[in-house]
Amino acid sequence: MSQFQTTRSSHLQFSCCLAILFTCIASIATAEPKKITTVEGITEYRLDNGLQVLLYPDASSPKVTVNLTVFVGSRHEGYGEAGMAHLLEHMLFKGTPTHQKIPKLLQERGASFNGTTSLDRTNYYETFNASDDNLEFALKLEADRMMNSNIRGEDLQSEMTVVRNEFERGENSPSRILMQRMRGLAFEWHNYGKSTIGNRSDIERVPIPSLRSFYRKYYQPDNAMVVIAGKFDTAKALQYVQKYFGVIPAPERKLPTTYTIEPAQDGERAVTLRRVGDINLVAVSYHIPAGPHPDFAAVDALGYILAIEPAGRLYKSMIETRKVTAMYGGSSPQHDPGLLSMLVEVPKKGTPLKEVQELLISEVERVGKEGVTQEEVDRVKRQILQQRERSLTNSTRIALDLSNWGAQGDWRLFFLYR
Repeated sequence: MSQFQTTRSSHLQFSCCLAILFTCIASIATAEPKKITTVEGITEYRLDNGLQVLLYPDASSPKVTVNLTVFVGSRHEGYGEAGMAHLLEHMLFKGTPTHQKIPKLLQERGASFNGTTSLDRTNYYETFNASDDNLEFALKLEADRMMNSNIRGEDLQSEMTVVRNEFERGENSPSRILMQRMRGLAFEWHNYGKSTIGNRSDIERVPIPSLRSFYRKYYQPDNAMVVIAGKFDTAKALQYVQKYFGVIPAPERKLPTTYTIEPAQDGERAVTLRRVGDINLVAVSYHIPAGPHPDFAAVDALGYILAIEPAGRLYKSMIETRKVTAMYGGSSPQHDPGLLSMLVEVPKKGTPLKEVQELLISEVERVGKEGVTQEEVDRVKRQILQQRERSLTNSTRIALDLSNWGAQGDWRLFFLYR
């Protein structure tokens, strides 16, 4: 009798557990995404597991873009992990148990697609001809590879050739190496001083368990944002998001926040890079506020005023006078304080480098003494606003823009900057 009671009691407890489990699964499957806010046609939703979802429907567009942003970039890498965020970006195209040969699957649907890694984030996007089937496929794919990518040793070895070629192309570009040397000089402690593509030995010797651990840590719904832009049905989009992303459980781990602040620079720093070639380069960089800072918009406008063709100050004083043959410059908004940089190319037998350097610095720093004109500001504002209006009519472009601003802390910075 006692044995029977024990068995029956265990059976009742097991049945109760099953009932609770089924109830929880049903709750996950049917819980609707929570609407957070709407700004100028872009609506943010949040899933119970923490995933951010941005919907930007545009009935006039023949395309639909799905962009998955994971908020991990080279800023988050630790000792021995240099280049790991970028390496993972490549690995997530190698497939999952459900989706093998991801590039082939996307090509078969006529999609344009890519993945990119930056200082603050990694993103994956695909743009299709607008249809419910393509949209559902893209969301199913992104949810799957965010959680279930194979990350196998044999795939790493095959992809290493591609990553190494990228690394070596960068090493063979004097302008890229010079700018990287300058970043390393500008940031002694903050990870912005490191190259996103990483260090050769870290890339080539990374243990697969370490790569998988990095993947499991950051590739979670509470550290990700999905953007859907273009022609789609909002109700169906939310249904697909909930179906494929909503069933992913919220992670138990709590992500650490980066907290390193680069100390104020005490005096100018200089670096000389010696390479064989027919072109000399001169560049200058200045520390600037982070993208969310109220002053960033003014700094960005200044970059345009200096470098834009053909009205930019440096263009007029250096290109039109034939002291240099080409110039590049500007700033990009980052999560933490970054750099405004200007670089010019000088023929080997052209103007002496010392003279070019002094002219470059004096032209930039003249702004601090004389300011800029209202006409310059108005012209640049018109150009920037026109670019942003074009972005809002291109599903791929707006998805990437929202990805970049979201990586700084809040996608609504896209509008605050304006």
